[in-house]
Amino acid sequence: MRLSIDHRTVYRFSEPQSRLVQMLRMTPENSHDQTVARWRIDVDHDATMRRGRDGFGNAITMLYVEGPLLDIEIAVRGEVLTSHSDGVVRGVNEVLPPAVYLRSTDATPRDPGIAAFAREVAGAGGVIGQLHRLNAALHGRFALDRGRPEAGLSAGAAFTRETATSRDLAQIFAVAARSLGVPARYVSGYSIVEGSLRPTPHGWAEAHVEGLGWVGFDPCTGRSPQEESVRVAAALDAAGAAPVAGSRLGEGDEELDVAVKVSAAQ
Repeated sequence: MRLSIDHRTVYRFSEPQSRLVQMLRMTPENSHDQTVARWRIDVDHDATMRRGRDGFGNAITMLYVEGPLLDIEIAVRGEVLTSHSDGVVRGVNEVLPPAVYLRSTDATPRDPGIAAFAREVAGAGGVIGQLHRLNAALHGRFALDRGRPEAGLSAGAAFTRETATSRDLAQIFAVAARSLGVPARYVSGYSIVEGSLRPTPHGWAEAHVEGLGWVGFDPCTGRSPQEESVRVAAALDAAGAAPVAGSRLGEGDEELDVAVKVSAAQ
């Protein structure tokens, strides 16, 4: 499948900013099952951009902009060719051992409610079957919230609600899988599973299965991500894989608008 992606991020500030430094995790990479046909990042101000990698091995672009700055738009456009993989992740840059992804974070702390749910729905048998049952159960438990995720909401707090965003579902899955002794991580990227237009990028989870390696699970669909998804970054939680993170030098408040359009290119 050829996926066309348009991702725009706009910051507006109530007071002029002297300097803006941002880490952009907005660049997908080639792997066994995705090929980047074209990709570019544009900024509507004079800026310095330097490519690199973060501690999880994700491709990053460091963005430096000097002020005075009242607003800035970061526009990402491109096309990616994807293929069916049964959810198995192959040919990506791995710099950390799977055991690192057993760690909890502030957003994905150990939670007795999630752990009890995971034990109940996973059942017995092989790990891959348990994870697929867990994924399907989370899909059935929550109505999908297509809005913007609530800042600072932990997986445990999200688990008590009736609706959940893709970010919340992926973090709940990670906590549940880790409670079963399976390394799991959060993945940010793009997908058409929620419709072509949305206010944020998509999020899902990956779990490490002995003999298979990393396997993707998307509780939004109850199955593994396939050719409808473009993988960009992975980390212990959503914050570690966030498309934009950084700092600014200046007083006042900021307002953020994000628009993501993903479609199957003709």
